[in-house]
Amino acid sequence: MNVNRMIRIFAGLFVLISVALGASASPLFVNANWLWFTVFVGANLLQSGFTQFCPLEKILLKLGVQPA
Repeated sequence: MNVNRMIRIFAGLFVLISVALGASASPLFVNANWLWFTVFVGANLLQSGFTQFCPLEKILLKLGVQPA
């Protein structure tokens, strides 16, 4: 598995978990402030699309994940 696939998996997982914890209709609801984490993930994806810089990519490469 390469870096690009892992970034997409992490982003999707973080969004799903934060929505599950922040949406009041969810059985896993904790607090609506978890939705701010969803905003953070989306903003990070947006900026990485423009700047080509992703902190998770740097971390995964240092951990030895195969480059794209």
